[in-house]
Amino acid sequence: MSTIGSFEGFQPVSLNQEGEDQPSETEHLSVEEEEDPGNGQKLGQISRQLSVTKSTLYPNPYHKPYISRTYFATRPGAIETAVEDLKGHISETVGETIQAFWLLTQIDHWNNEKERMLLLTDKTLFICKYDFIMLSCVQLQQIPLSAIYHVCLGKFAFPKMSLDKRPGEGLRIYWGSAEEQSLWSRWNPWSTDIPYATFTEHPMVYTSEKFLKICKLSGFTSKLVPAIQNAQKNSTASGREKRLTVLTQPILIETYTGLMSFIGNRNKLGYSLARGSIGF
Repeated sequence: MSTIGSFEGFQPVSLNQEGEDQPSETEHLSVEEEEDPGNGQKLGQISRQLSVTKSTLYPNPYHKPYISRTYFATRPGAIETAVEDLKGHISETVGETIQAFWLLTQIDHWNNEKERMLLLTDKTLFICKYDFIMLSCVQLQQIPLSAIYHVCLGKFAFPKMSLDKRPGEGLRIYWGSAEEQSLWSRWNPWSTDIPYATFTEHPMVYTSEKFLKICKLSGFTSKLVPAIQNAQKNSTASGREKRLTVLTQPILIETYTGLMSFIGNRNKLGYSLARGSIGF
């Protein structure tokens, strides 16, 4: 009987079907014994047959393909189904036509990551919470482009005493004054009365050319800024005229302990993600 750590008792198994005598294209290792001319002892030499196959991963050669499969947004047809559903819904209810769309990560005022679809028309920016598991729209937020007056680009910044900090860069758009925000909405993690929205790139941005196009933050910015300027130019709303300002400066996220975001972000609770099987 073979024991753990010993190769005795293990027999090679051929996977070829009957009648198949062709050699495998994978690497084969064989040991050839040869006498050492100095002391007459036999030495083992390894001869290697080179593989004729090769593989290429784009664009990140270190990315493991199976990781992207856990995100339901990367499943075949998921993005296309979401866009068609949202196009039809927005056309029927609002009467506007979608010009472009993106898949980004929204970061709320408590540093929680949330997977979001962003859709741009001539007048409105739509932020959609889409369930890629059930393929249905859960929540749709409408932001008039003419109301956006400030766009900030830069690295994330936190208070000095914060225990939950994140690296990287993001984009924040303002359609209201942060100073006018109530104390309750600022410290309520479930508050939706926030006069700004913060975004960063989706984790699947570098998995393929398709997601590089719709998950890249720079691509979203290059379309959003001209759309806001055109909407403000053509706006006939009463009141003082607002002019868009675009600044490059740190984006402050006022979290200190960050226990909720630490647990949620590490486990990707804000994404439509395959969590694995529970049974056997």
